[in-house]
Amino acid sequence: MDDDLRAALRVQFVEDFGIALADLGLPRMAGRLLGHLLVCEPPEQSSRDIAEALQASKGSVSSTTRLLIDYGIVDRVARPAERIDYFRIRPGVWTKIMRLRLAQAARIHEVAERGIELLHRDDLAGYARIEELHDFYQFLEIEYQALLERWEQQRARRAAEEGGELAPERTGMNRGGAR
Repeated sequence: MDDDLRAALRVQFVEDFGIALADLGLPRMAGRLLGHLLVCEPPEQSSRDIAEALQASKGSVSSTTRLLIDYGIVDRVARPAERIDYFRIRPGVWTKIMRLRLAQAARIHEVAERGIELLHRDDLAGYARIEELHDFYQFLEIEYQALLERWEQQRARRAAEEGGELAPERTGMNRGGAR
């Protein structure tokens, strides 16, 4: 694949990722910025690098990186002897997002259980609605946990096949070993 085609496909990926995340409720610029960080080299980019690549204002990049840092999706990193901040996708972020979804499902499941206790079977229509909510979030809670376990097994298998330990990006661990 020639360089021009690769560059065009990269730009299209970034735009498509922006739209996909906008459909999930994030600002489109956040999706574009994440899309860029997924495919850029080097993986750590300055605000200036990002603004240039996305043809976006420095203010837009600044507010979007702050948002993504607050969400725990992007890290701000420093390089020795440089006074510029760089940004990268936080290692292990996708697993973290799934764990947050698991916690959200567990919370709604818990609240739905209280709703079931409240209504009993006296109000059949109300009970049926709350029972469906309860059952759905109970199902999600179980399935999210199973997905996370299968994901961890897959990552471990891949690391074994590659003949090494899981890289920080794959374990969700930072360089200091903490999650």
